[in-house]
Parts: sequence; structure tokens; C-alpha cells
Amino acid sequence: EIRCFPADTCCWIVSSLFSLKVNGFPTCCMVEIVVNVMFLFQVIKVYNEDNTSKAVEVPTDVTARDICQLFVLKNHCIDDHSWTLFEHLSHLGIERTIEDHESVMEVSSGWGMDSDSRLYFRKNYAKYEFFKRPLDFFPDHMVSISTETNGLVDHSELIQTFLKSSTCPEIHGYLHAKEQSKKSWKKFYFVLRRSGLYYSNKGTSKEPRHLQLFADFSDSHVYTVLSAKKLHGAPTEFGFCVKSTKCSSARDLKLLCADDEQTRTCWITAMRLLKFGMQLYQNFVQPYQKQKASPMRSISENSLVAMDFSGQKTRVIENPSEALSVAVEEGLSWRVSQDGHGSPSAAQSSVPNIAIHLAQPWFHGKLSREEAQRLIIQQGLIDGVFLLRDSQSNPKTFVLSLCHMQKIKHFQILPVDDEGELFYSLDDGHTRFADLIQLVEFYQLNRGVLPCKLKHHCAQITL
Repeated sequence: EIRCFPADTCCWIVSSLFSLKVNGFPTCCMVEIVVNVMFLFQVIKVYNEDNTSKAVEVPTDVTARDICQLFVLKNHCIDDHSWTLFEHLSHLGIERTIEDHESVMEVSSGWGMDSDSRLYFRKNYAKYEFFKRPLDFFPDHMVSISTETNGLVDHSELIQTFLKSSTCPEIHGYLHAKEQSKKSWKKFYFVLRRSGLYYSNKGTSKEPRHLQLFADFSDSHVYTVLSAKKLHGAPTEFGFCVKSTKCSSARDLKLLCADDEQTRTCWITAMRLLKFGMQLYQNFVQPYQKQKASPMRSISENSLVAMDFSGQKTRVIENPSEALSVAVEEGLSWRVSQDGHGSPSAAQSSVPNIAIHLAQPWFHGKLSREEAQRLIIQQGLIDGVFLLRDSQSNPKTFVLSLCHMQKIKHFQILPVDDEGELFYSLDDGHTRFADLIQLVEFYQLNRGVLPCKLKHHCAQITL
């Protein structure tokens, strides 16, 4: 087998061989030792949304969380625990979240040599949101206790019920299923239990003689289907499927389709919980437990000091009260100058306002409506996920794209001219902002005319 290694790894191999030779090791032992160490590492390629990629050498037991942590550090990202590794199978048109504990090498070992399979590194704000807001993910009409206990679920204990091995909520409802080896789709009543996913061959009957096993999850994963209508002739775009780890052909996929995004999200989330159970909860709480165990401020925060530049000589402000009052005074004076009541010249106040937003991570420039929706869907359909972009229909305006109730809405940001001064507004000039940064900061704290506050911005990085 021919394998390629980065230059630093090659240097290490050569130096190791030389060191072993000097110490009198036989050549056969030297080769065996180095080869064994070499195979403890693998080179993998990870892609970004813009399809740029980065090859990194990692241990063979590396997990998805390890990879995310590596790229967070390399790219100086803020680690808010939403960075995620995705398995993307282009030849099948499907993808899924690789759970934080999963072995990346085990995932990639199931790929065919000629398949276009990739690992993607991007945000997924919805990854563990169901632990925080279960009611948003599990509608009342789709959830009940399984027939063995015959009762309704108390939503305050819904997630705990999922995590217990002895009990399991029952998810039920209508789904479209693609018939094997046919192009047609048929609507069935489905029931998800701990033993697997079933469909009823007689209306909504849950009697054992009417339930047929559709899929189990012992050796399978649930994937989101991309372009379900185009690729598979699905009745809606809300497609998903159950894929066996041994499956390599689209013919072997067990394809399903929901009528809306909330229904699809409910089924996929329930299947993840049934498959991984308590391990998912441990993945969710682990980063927070580490933070509590070692409460440290960031390096950048520790390196910040208050300075006074008002006199002939600069000085460090050591008194905390004085530092706080100076910070408040500086903030007020900045706001006054931005509101146009200060004394800076027109050139000083107008130029930053025009382009100050361009460097912000939430601004995505000439992004189309469709591309904005795709990006928000990829990074998680939860309340408050947003981005700002240039308007395609009116070059002088901007658009705020925001997710609320698993739907994406677009709000036009209009320029307002007031006696020669330019402001931006979302509500026809009732609330005005000198620049887009002020606008975003305001709506992060206040809902205003929006359906919800701005919470998570869509982020794109270059690997």
C-alpha cells in the first residue's frame, strides 16, 4: 500500500529510523516499529460550505468532536458547541450529522472507493436543541406512550423517557414511502418504537397483525435527503431515509417523505434518540461539564487592560471602579457620535457607516434568497438563526433572513434619508440605526417588529 504523509511526518519517520539505527536496533525491528506507529495515523480531508478543503493527519481513533475541536482551534473560531461534522454522500444525495462520539474512521470505512463521499465542517445550531426545547421538536399529536403502558407523555419528562432503556415514547403519523424498485410513492401510517419503525397495512391500526417492520436501527442511520423531488420524485422536499451501513446503492435506501419540516424534524430527532439514547445526552452535557470543572477566562480576556490616553503620558487604570466609569463614558460618547449629535465631520461619520458591516460574520454579501435559505437550513432550523445580505431586487437595500418556527422569513432593510443623513430601518423609519451593526445589536436584545430575537448568526469560514 502506498501512503502519502505530510513533510513533518516524513521528517519524524526519518529521524526515528536514524535514532533506532544509532542505538543498535536490527533493521527488521526498526521497520516494524515505524510501520506500526505510522498506521496509528490517517490523513483525512474535510470540506467547508464553499467546497474548500483541508487535509489533516489524525489518530485512527479520532472522534467527530475531536475533528471539530481541531478546526475550531486552527481557525480561531468561537467554540459555542454547535460546530458539527457531517457525512455527505453526493452519489446518493443524502447527508447526516456525525454524532460527537462517533469514530470518523469507522464512518469513512463504509464508503465505496468510487463514491463521492465527503466530511463537511459547519455549524448546526439544532444539533442538541431538542434537549432544551422538546416541545418545539415533538408536537402533541405525534407523541404518545407506547401501547404497552397505554398513556400520554408528560412533556416535562419526554426526553428522560426517550433515554430510559425500559420505556420509549411512541412517534406516529402519516409519511410517504417510496416503494422498493418502483418510482411511485405511497402514504402509510407509521409507528416508531424502540424495536424499529413500522407501517400499518390497515389504516391507522396499531394491532401487531397489521404492523409491518419497515426498518430497524441496529445497523442503520437516518439521513436527510437533499433534493428529494428532483432525485427521487418525492411528493415534497421534506425527504429523509434509513440507510444500512452496508448499503452503497440508491436502490437499497429506505426512502420516506414528510408533509412539512416540523414533521420531518420530529421523526429524524426521535430516530437519533432511539439509536444513541443516553450517549446523545452525554455528548450534549460534556462541554458544559468541562467548563464547570475548569472555569477559566480566555487568553484574550486575560490580556485586556484598561488604559488612559487623555494625558501626556499613558497609564494603566488599576482601579476597577474607575475602569468601569471610563468604559461607560466611552460607550456613551461613541453612541452620541454615531447618532449624529457629536462633532465629527461628515466624512468621518458617513464613510464607516457605508461599509462597516462588510467585515461582520453575519453579513454574507451578494447571497441569493435560495442560497440564504439553504445556508440557514444547513445550520439549523431553530428560532433566531439569521444572516444579512445584499438585496437582489434593490441594490441600495439589504435583507435580513431569519428562522422562526422552522420557517425562513425575509425582511427588507430600507435606507432612510433624514436631512442628508442616512439611516437603516426595518419598520419604515420608526426605529432608525446609523449602521447595520447597530441594527443587529438592537434586534439581538429586542424583538421589535420581528417574530423573535436574533440569536445565532450563520457563519462561514475558510479552512
